[in-house]
Amino acid sequence: MFERSPLKLAVLAVAMSALVLTSGCGGRGGKNKDTAYVARDVDTLYMAAKTRLDKGDTKQAAALFDEVERQHPYSPWARRAQLMSAFSYYVARDYSKAIQSAQRFLSIHPGNKDAPYAFYLVAISYYEQISDVSRDQKVTEQAKQALTEVVRRYPGTDYAGDARLKIDLVNDHLAGKEMTIGRFYQRSGKWLAATIRFRTVIDDYQTTSHTPEALYRLVECYLALGVPEEAQKSAAVLGANYGASKWYRRAFALMNEYAPGTEAT
Repeated sequence: MFERSPLKLAVLAVAMSALVLTSGCGGRGGKNKDTAYVARDVDTLYMAAKTRLDKGDTKQAAALFDEVERQHPYSPWARRAQLMSAFSYYVARDYSKAIQSAQRFLSIHPGNKDAPYAFYLVAISYYEQISDVSRDQKVTEQAKQALTEVVRRYPGTDYAGDARLKIDLVNDHLAGKEMTIGRFYQRSGKWLAATIRFRTVIDDYQTTSHTPEALYRLVECYLALGVPEEAQKSAAVLGANYGASKWYRRAFALMNEYAPGTEAT
């Protein structure tokens, strides 16, 4: 749903060479065919993967980077290939495999200098799967957790700076989901259930753009529930913090009409 972010990952160049592919059968008349990469030196194999990536053949590039690790697991290039595989899957928008590859890199090399990037890659892979507020928001919560982890672990990095901006957008998205559910309950006459959702926005996402409307909706719900004192409290908070907003003007009019004995401020 959200726009993709540029990634900061330098790709090391090595001598260029072609990759040879061969196909074989498991046996005459067998049902399955196996396609295997011919064993190659690590430089040749890594460069073939890089060439595929440069040409935009991202899924094939990811498979070749995986092959670098498979054929040369103890080479220094294997570590780089793990991360480049994750990056290639990310570019291909295969976010599940990007997350798996990055997490595998972290499990094997937790203290590596590229660990901040791997954590960031996991986070943005979740982030870019965020769906419309009308759908389940599990992945949104996962994105928030992963972005928060980047900030917690590497607060002084550029990755953390970008993560903080994205966390604000994620919170606004989650607040929007609560508002959508709250309005639905309102339309259904389920006033108490609606107030719980609007209170969540105010308590958990108070810095988002949805807070003024949430306060106004609380005024509506409390008036409908017959507790004008609570409506007055919400209207007062609305007036103190968002006095110039349309939501306060509406709340003021509601209070004057349905609870003339109380004041909105």
